[in-house]
This record gives sequence, C-alpha cells and structure tokens, in this order.
Amino acid sequence: MRELPLVSIITVNYNGTEITDHFLNSLLQISYKNIEVFVVDNASKVLPDELKIKYPFIKLIKSKTNVGFAAGNNLGMRAAKGKYFFLLNNDTEVAPNFLEPIVELMETNENIGIASSKLLYYSKPNTIQYAGHNGINVYTGRGFVVGYLNTNSEKYNTSYKTELAHGAAMMISRKALNKIGLMAELFFLYYEEIDFCERVKQAGFEIWFCGRSVVYHKESMSTGKSSPLKTYYLTRNRLIYSRRNTKAFQHYACVLFFLFISFPKGVLELFFKGEFTLLSAFTRGVIWHFKGNDIYNNEGIIYDDF
Repeated sequence: MRELPLVSIITVNYNGTEITDHFLNSLLQISYKNIEVFVVDNASKVLPDELKIKYPFIKLIKSKTNVGFAAGNNLGMRAAKGKYFFLLNNDTEVAPNFLEPIVELMETNENIGIASSKLLYYSKPNTIQYAGHNGINVYTGRGFVVGYLNTNSEKYNTSYKTELAHGAAMMISRKALNKIGLMAELFFLYYEEIDFCERVKQAGFEIWFCGRSVVYHKESMSTGKSSPLKTYYLTRNRLIYSRRNTKAFQHYACVLFFLFISFPKGVLELFFKGEFTLLSAFTRGVIWHFKGNDIYNNEGIIYDDF
C-alpha cells in the first residue's frame, strides 16, 4: 500500500483562541493520519499557549507583530514539510473525511496547483458558500461564486476545474509553491488568495474544486460579519489586485467602473443605513490609492521565493 503524502495544515490565529480550539478539535476526528498542524499566532493579546498544552501535536509559531493573513500563512508554509499545504481559516471545522478526496484529486493530476474544498455554512450546513468561482472580470473587478447560497446537492459532489480557490480552505502543492513563491504580503488581509491564484495559473498550473472534501465555515451568511477592517482592506485591495493582474487599459476601465459606479453606490448604501464607521473605512480604502503608495510591482518586496 502506497504511503499517504504528508499534508501540512496551517491556520492563522489572531485573538481567537476559543474558535481555534474548536477548529483543532475537529481535526482530531479526521481519518487521514499523515498530517502536521501549524498554528501561526499573529501577536494575539492573549497568547494561545493553552492550545499547545491541550493539543500537543500542533506546532505553534508566534509572530512578534500582526503580519496579516498572507504573511501568517507564509510563516507556516516556510516551516512546513508536507507535499501539500492546506490553508484553513481558524473559523472553520472540517468533515472527518475531508482530506482523502482532495489528496486523491491532486495526486492523480500533477497539473493542479491548488484545490479548494466545498464550503458550507456552519450555521446552515446544507447551504453552500463556495463550490468554485468564475473568476474576476478585468473591467469591473467583480466575480461570482459558483453555488453561492444554493442548497447542497449531488451536482456539487463532483470535482471540476475552476478559476479561483477560496482562501478559507485551499490546498497548495509544494511543486507549485516552489515555482511561484509565497503569497503576496502587501494585501495584509483579503484578495491575497485571488492574487495567488492568478500567479498559479500564469505559471501553468490548474485550480480545481473538490466537492467531496467538505469544510464548514462560520462566516455570517448575510453580511460576512462586516467590520471597518474588512471594509477597508476589501476596498483597498480590489484595485491593488486589478493593477497587479490586468493590462493597463483593463485596469483603467476597472478604476473608472469603481469610481463612477461602485464607489457612489457604496457611499449611498452605507450612508442611508447609518453605517458611518463602515463608510469612513470604505472611503479610506479609496483614498489610500491617491497617496502615492508605490507597491504595485512584482519584486521580492512583495512576495518572497519559497
């Protein structure tokens, strides 16, 4: 019998010891045994040392500062030894057999650089959050998730090629990482996995969805738990992503669409809802681009070789 390839599971914790505890507890139930688990702590106010005591199998990496989601995962991937790196949000819980089908998928197709699990909402486990993605429109910066809010059914239990993985549950091959390097850390939070997917495809690898690998995500179905931090980085990073991954005329079209359609619409919606804190964050995310921030290039200061 062939030995199972080592899978390095990596999660990033920031002031979320309790939810990370639940995540780790779900890993205790999985049937795939050849794993190593990394918890990267992003300088939490209360250090998660108790997790190491409760779950002695984990490898705890402590960052001195909050370096963000991309950089946190990069810390884990640098330390990991696996053939595959499975990045999982700490606000997820996994099905006991979630690893076997996605490992089998990637083992049978060496062209796959990233594969994503099916994401179901933890609060409504028969409702889909992610079953693939049709990609980002280069002129509008918008994209659509396959299966979003649909009832889970047999048609989503298959595997197929898709345009983008979901950062909450995606497995990366070491072969792909060796070729393209680590995730771009300038994003800090949000869009880093989309940017990473584009680089994976440009390097000649494919991205797949694996419907038999199931992960439950605790993100809110209605708002995604909107916060000033989330609003700021989603707004800021949307245009950073466009600048880095599209041709000049496409990027300018995206900027115009944003400034004359998305931005006014967003301002009005937040204003009439009385969400003034979110409105401030939304506006600051736009203003950031007019401050002469020169971080759009693809040099090593943006992401490191693996």
